[in-house]
Amino acid sequence: MEYKTREQKRKFYDSPAWKQKRKQIKQRDNYECQECKRQGRVSIDTNEYSEGAKRKKIQLLVDHIKELEDYPELALVDENLETLCVRCHNIKHGREFGKKENKWADDERW
Repeated sequence: MEYKTREQKRKFYDSPAWKQKRKQIKQRDNYECQECKRQGRVSIDTNEYSEGAKRKKIQLLVDHIKELEDYPELALVDENLETLCVRCHNIKHGREFGKKENKWADDERW
């Protein structure tokens, strides 16, 4: 199976096999971000509910260590999967969102 297009990936991530595997990996990893753990931090799933989205807030997800697109044969292999918090996942994929620049930082205060 190939996972190159957005549709192919969506079909995989919506599949019962992935949903079951994701649940197993989170349980295996004790619902803790493995990257935070490696760095001596603790990041867990708090089961907070988002009223706006009408669902539990996504705080932990299961990540493919070797990318799904490049290694489709490892899509459901336990050793290629780990639990990450949203922050660590975004950093891994180059989506780090820093603090907004304060445009008034150098302004005179009065």
